[in-house]
Amino acid sequence: MDQFKQISTFVEVVAKGSLSAAARAEGIAPAMMGRRLDALEERLGVKLLQRTTRKIALTNEGAAFLEDCQRILAELQEAETAVSERSAKASGHLSISAPAGFGRQHVAPLLPSFLAEHRDVTVSLNLSDRVVDLIGEGIDVAIRIAALSDSNLVGIKLADNKRVVVASPAYIKRHGAPNSLDELAKHNCLAISSEGSQRGWTFRQNGKNVTLKVSGNMVCNDGAVLHDWALAGKGLAWRSIWEVGTEIESGKLVTVLDEFAAPGNDIYAVFAQRRHLPLRIRAFVDFLRHAYSKPDYWRNRQ
Repeated sequence: MDQFKQISTFVEVVAKGSLSAAARAEGIAPAMMGRRLDALEERLGVKLLQRTTRKIALTNEGAAFLEDCQRILAELQEAETAVSERSAKASGHLSISAPAGFGRQHVAPLLPSFLAEHRDVTVSLNLSDRVVDLIGEGIDVAIRIAALSDSNLVGIKLADNKRVVVASPAYIKRHGAPNSLDELAKHNCLAISSEGSQRGWTFRQNGKNVTLKVSGNMVCNDGAVLHDWALAGKGLAWRSIWEVGTEIESGKLVTVLDEFAAPGNDIYAVFAQRRHLPLRIRAFVDFLRHAYSKPDYWRNRQ
């Protein structure tokens, strides 16, 4: 207990900027804080702080030790929170956002089972392909299929994902399969459009990501329509494996240009904070991770 108190005192003094400020926060005399630090430095055999009652400065050894102490205290707090929450019940309303296609196939069907396990939770599911403002729109957790770019948000990976170029066997029989990226120009490519602009297809070539503007006689702003067109043999489509995995498994679609596949846009749960998350959010994220980790999940869902 004395060793833990010494460490927590060291972190608190650095955080407050002085012995006197840390002592006031704890309601004890600065001399008591000083004795704890003296005992810590004596035990470690190093000088951690250059200090007076009004000002402190970290030594090199103190700066390195501080980082470890902060991590240990944070992990201890998270462990205590997790233990407490295991005996508690998730409750309250949970607001969820997810991309429209993914949400229809891989979030909405799972919600009844989640709510059966957590009967004191209610949910609202917002399906939209735009990037929602979690804080501004009151969203508790968003499902996103992309690397996290906003440093103010926290992301937990739920599952792997990659994009593949697919076509029906009938299309490949009629037109052949492209063997290089240049050969895409000879094929009818079913591209997605957004707000009047057509999105390119991204590949990995010579160690770099390249995005190609493909062409074809049909574009659409709905990925499900492109999926259906590909199944009908109308052309090549660039789709996420979560959408077409079952049909690749069954042979209804085949992949091409696999050697040029770019790193995947993995599936994340995103929220505004990590510490003190309500249990309903933690329970929902854990539920999705468990469901998506089952070996047969992606083969049996469509």
